[in-house]
Amino acid sequence: MATSETSAPVQVRQHNALTTARYEMTACEMDIVFALLSKLTNKDKAGTMYQVRVKELEMLTGRQWQYKQLLDSTEQLNSRVYHIENEKKVLQVGLLASAEYLKGQGLIELEISEKIRPYLIDLKSNFTSYRLQAALSLTSKYAKRIYQLASQWKDIGETKTYTLDEFKYMLNLKDPKGKEPEQYTQISTFQRDVLKVATTQINERTDLNISYQLLKKGRSFHSIKFFVDEQIPAQMPIPFDLPVEDAKVQVARKHLDTLGIKDPALVSKILTDEKLTTALFEFIYKCKTDKIKADKNPGGLFLKMNGLR
Repeated sequence: MATSETSAPVQVRQHNALTTARYEMTACEMDIVFALLSKLTNKDKAGTMYQVRVKELEMLTGRQWQYKQLLDSTEQLNSRVYHIENEKKVLQVGLLASAEYLKGQGLIELEISEKIRPYLIDLKSNFTSYRLQAALSLTSKYAKRIYQLASQWKDIGETKTYTLDEFKYMLNLKDPKGKEPEQYTQISTFQRDVLKVATTQINERTDLNISYQLLKKGRSFHSIKFFVDEQIPAQMPIPFDLPVEDAKVQVARKHLDTLGIKDPALVSKILTDEKLTTALFEFIYKCKTDKIKADKNPGGLFLKMNGLR
């Protein structure tokens, strides 16, 4: 695990059968799952409880988490089902055996289902490895899924060719049994709202650079494949092993550097004032979600808004 700005980013490893499984999750649920996966080791025993800190998630994602949102997300995670299929069987399995929110402590305790444990921990040869901070930085749930998929093929340079039906099954946009209506039936809206959003976010925020090709059969688009290159991400490793406050200072310092705020006196004042540090994280969050427009001089705007200029 990462412990400083110079150490390697946290790697999340996941069985390929799980990466290509069909399931539905919100972006919020996926962030909780990514944090959970980072804590698993091959020495863990059945019944191990994994603690995810709410402050940690807020710090890593730049998003504020409300009590009800967390309860809703863990409740949904308890009901989500992975569909894992091979030539011999179809496994329908939930990720979690239990989820518990500890009031007043800012902790979520998670226990994984035993049936899914081999796909998460017993990874002998067939696994996907992807960077945790990259996965957390993606806001589109489709970007998160496609990033997982692309990571599986990053050593080869391109994915296999999936029929659009197969691909939509994985994203839960189409029901294999035809009981639920298919989503994004128009290829133009599918490209605009799913593929382009996902590729843009992945290319801007992760260690991968991807593109895709839609292939025709006759006059209609029939299949898709992705091309994958690795790039050096402009992200700092996640300091999971540090106390929450120390880790928060590291990330806050990185935010200040991104904003171009380098004056030692200003940096020290912001990092030692809890209200200013909190205001910094809120400012970054609002910039990411377009609630604040600060394209020309975001650092100057932050200082002005907080009476520092």
